Amino acid sequence: MTKKIFSYCFLVGALALLLCAGVFFGLQYRQNLDVAYAALRQEARYAAHGISQNGASFLEGLETEKRITWMDSDGTVLYDSLITELPNQKELAEIQAAIQDGEGQSIRKSASEGVTNLYYALQTENGDIVRLSMPSSAVQAALETLSPVLWVFVLVLTLAGLLSSRAAKQIVQPINELNLDHPEQSRVYSELSPLVTRLQELRLTNDEQMEALHQRQKEFNTLTDSMSEGFLMLDKSGKVHSANACARQLYPELAGEEPELTDPQAKAAAEAAMGGNHRESELQKNGRSWQLIASPIRSRGVIVGAVLLWMDVTERTQRERLRQEFSANVSHELKTPLTSISGFAELMAQGSVPPDKVREFSADIHREAQRLIALIEDILKLSKLDENASLPEKEPVDLYALSRDVLDSLTAVAAKQDVHLSLAGESGEISGVWQLLHEMVYNLCDNAIKYNRPGGSVTVTVKQLPASVRLSVADTGIGIPAADQGRVFERFYRVDKSHSKRIGGTGLGLSIVKHGAMLHNAAVSLHSIPDQGTTITLEFPLTTP
Repeated sequence: MTKKIFSYCFLVGALALLLCAGVFFGLQYRQNLDVAYAALRQEARYAAHGISQNGASFLEGLETEKRITWMDSDGTVLYDSLITELPNQKELAEIQAAIQDGEGQSIRKSASEGVTNLYYALQTENGDIVRLSMPSSAVQAALETLSPVLWVFVLVLTLAGLLSSRAAKQIVQPINELNLDHPEQSRVYSELSPLVTRLQELRLTNDEQMEALHQRQKEFNTLTDSMSEGFLMLDKSGKVHSANACARQLYPELAGEEPELTDPQAKAAAEAAMGGNHRESELQKNGRSWQLIASPIRSRGVIVGAVLLWMDVTERTQRERLRQEFSANVSHELKTPLTSISGFAELMAQGSVPPDKVREFSADIHREAQRLIALIEDILKLSKLDENASLPEKEPVDLYALSRDVLDSLTAVAAKQDVHLSLAGESGEISGVWQLLHEMVYNLCDNAIKYNRPGGSVTVTVKQLPASVRLSVADTGIGIPAADQGRVFERFYRVDKSHSKRIGGTGLGLSIVKHGAMLHNAAVSLHSIPDQGTTITLEFPLTTP
């Protein structure tokens, strides 16, 4: 901008100076030309007077640097101081003017001399014409005496350049020194006041927009950081623009000052998204299962980046695995009694069973059918618990009285197994579903009887604590090996499959206990020593009925 201002100022000054110089030299030239013609006129009058007195003899004796020509009224040359013989001069401009007006003048190139001359012609009283001429170079030579003026012009032009440079810097300096953060504090000339006002308005508007942008960015970061899913946004070049806390936890390299995505699987998904494709995949990270979703980011139809989302699908994966295991176990458990029933029935239908064995086969069929019914009932109970099916309203339940009812119902079974049942402790009331609690205690006591040994015992103890009620079922049975204690609450898991098959368990009793405890917010613990016995404890928090 400084150069432009300097150029414009200097150009205006130079043009003005050149215009003045042209006018000056033009006037000076015209003045010199008028002076030259005046001198020719004076000498022409003098020569005309001399000719009228003495004729050609006067001209021959006249000493002058100028060329003198004398001719009659029809243009015939009577005398010329330079050339002896000249053609008729009547058609020349100055002669025509002299004949018509008494005098005439012109500037032209002389045919006889080959130079440009000034001509002045004067008509005498008797009609003759006297013409004087001189080279025009004499006038130009007079202009050469004006060289000091030219130096003055050069000096003025130089000063104009310096002043233009200074003016340009002074004009631009306030603009260069503007404080864009606080333009109202800048000292400027009045012509810049509208600019300063506009800059102040733009700064305030920009500050408001930046504040709004920062607030939105803060809200966006807060929102993404609160997500349990990993979130990552990349531009077209692969530069990371945003990564939430979960993503930084999954990939520590995203937490640095210059975050960069280096995981091959994630990079491949991002590249696919930047190519315009939606990509989904699963991966294992930090001991959990994640579903990676990569999608392109488009702006006006053009892909400008990609967004990656990691969703924790560990529970879904585990549920799917459990579902598959459950389906396989159910198929196996249902197939076993059905196979037995089908085999016995087929033998009886073919008449291959002796009459004395029919009762025995019928009892076997009845036993397997009862086992099948019990298995189906337990499966239905677990399904309801898994699906959070509506349960009866909770009510005050005395675990001591409930345990006594359970033990009373198992007295005959225990006597058959030669197992002694006992109840200890005190009354302990909680808020719960009586039917489900009864099923839980029944399963614990039933298992304690089944896996006991002849002459053994099962003791149910209920104890009231300040913040909970503790119910424990202890037996003196075969116990559970340490390697199996963490899995006994899994569905269909059996420690000793041969023993379980012999006593007819479904493998779902402890699973029902575990789910029932979860619905009552109860804690379950197990303590067992092989060949000494097992104790399973349920601790129910006290709640308002």
